[in-house]
Amino acid sequence: MSNLIAFEDFQKVDVRAGTVTKAEPYPEARKPAIKLWIDFGGDLGVKKSSAQITSHYTPEMLVGMQVMAVVNFPPRQIGRFMSEVLVLGFPDADGEIVLARPDQVVPDGGKLH
Repeated sequence: MSNLIAFEDFQKVDVRAGTVTKAEPYPEARKPAIKLWIDFGGDLGVKKSSAQITSHYTPEMLVGMQVMAVVNFPPRQIGRFMSEVLVLGFPDADGEIVLARPDQVVPDGGKLH
């Protein structure tokens, strides 16, 4: 088993659902990536992220899709793009990322419990 953490540590990680409103290729990135603009609604609004998800997704198919992201990490410079949230996913059998998503539509900004 991996290292155990306290429940209070888990509560510090703010994972929210949001809807991708805009997506663009990011050919300048070191590894193929897509720039995402994700609407988390309410006070969070639209946040940007860069994700290495080009094996399974195109920018066109991402617009309108709900995704899950950590919203309380500090922004991170990814090349010339400032990533404000960490979009979550799991590696497939080849190590390519498959996005973690709600299996039903939920309100944007909904917090993971």
